[in-house]
Amino acid sequence: MNKLFLCLGVLLHSFFGVTQCDRVFVSGRVVDSLRPQTFYNLMVINKTVGRGVFGQPNGEFSVYVSPNDRIALSTKEYPIYEFIASPDENCQCHVIAYIEKIPQEIQEVIVRPLKTLSQIKEDRQALSMRETRLVTGISILESPITALYQAFSKKEQNKRWIQEQKYKDDQRRVVKELLRLYVAFDIINMTEDDFDDFIQFLNMDDDFLKTSSEMELILFIKDKYEHYSFLKK
Repeated sequence: MNKLFLCLGVLLHSFFGVTQCDRVFVSGRVVDSLRPQTFYNLMVINKTVGRGVFGQPNGEFSVYVSPNDRIALSTKEYPIYEFIASPDENCQCHVIAYIEKIPQEIQEVIVRPLKTLSQIKEDRQALSMRETRLVTGISILESPITALYQAFSKKEQNKRWIQEQKYKDDQRRVVKELLRLYVAFDIINMTEDDFDDFIQFLNMDDDFLKTSSEMELILFIKDKYEHYSFLKK
């Protein structure tokens, strides 16, 4: 019988000891599970009452709260760690929060290998517009209907327009390769975002692009670049 009363007394003491905690002393530490870290922006937030305090740079924190308050540990670039402030027999709650940094998404960077001057020269010389088959000269007399069809047919006109656009795209691609090389060798100073605008300003002659020497191209583009930069200012 005495043992029964003793057990009941211990249970009642434990029950009332816990429920009689008006305040809970919450303490602990945040630990990066992958690498040593300093937490200058650690915030301990009592979500139940909507208040917060700062922790220490070494990750340690302490705060008084009410029993069973919901606590959140927040620090920049880490997930939020939440727990319930459940008091022990001494009205304390100690927590070690192991957290891992949120993976950072890095923007894709496209690295283009620079072509050599000889490779670009081959591209320049290879520039040629695919000509659509046209009836010209004496053939017009032999096939006037075909000649009229080619002159006025929307389908034929569209085909020629498409070929012209492809040719212009090839030209711009070759000039962009030149500009990348000139930027790499500090001949000009601009970003690729400005290439299209500068190419339009260049308005380079088709034959000059295909037949000029490397020195002629460098002097032409450098002179145009200085003029372009002056107008931009």
